[in-house]
Amino acid sequence: MTAPIKLTKTVLFDWGNTLMVDFPDAQGKMCDWEVVEEVSGTRAMLAELSKYHNVYIATNAADSSKNDIIRAFERVGLSQYTDGYFCKASIGLSKYDSGFYPAIIGKLGVKPQDVTMVGDTLEKDIYPALEAGLQAIWLNAEGTVVESDHANIVQIQSLIQLLEHLNG
Repeated sequence: MTAPIKLTKTVLFDWGNTLMVDFPDAQGKMCDWEVVEEVSGTRAMLAELSKYHNVYIATNAADSSKNDIIRAFERVGLSQYTDGYFCKASIGLSKYDSGFYPAIIGKLGVKPQDVTMVGDTLEKDIYPALEAGLQAIWLNAEGTVVESDHANIVQIQSLIQLLEHLNG
């Protein structure tokens, strides 16, 4: 793990398997799933984080609209902690498009270095965010060891560790 970063005022979170469990057998939009649940520690972390930071969702969910995502967050009681949602339907780009993060930065009217992306997938969440000039925190819940050219990736194993970065 690299040295702790100073968490920026604006924080983007991936959705599936970062804040809410993405059940592999579930079909369709998460808001319509029979069971939806938060990743362990999400509610406490977001409740604390949202007191001092602007929290946004930046998801690659292709079949969910912004309203679908809001409905899923409402079902687990997390919507009150978020300031907005960015998805393919709302910005016209997926995380695989190099313009995804720059489009979000433009809509927020902030500098890339003033935004931190938190996600569980290096290829979709972390590397593109770093390439766009954002800070990044990898939620590496599995404890996977990865050799990377990106020396500035901060790894955490749980969302509770994110709060420890804030208070540390």
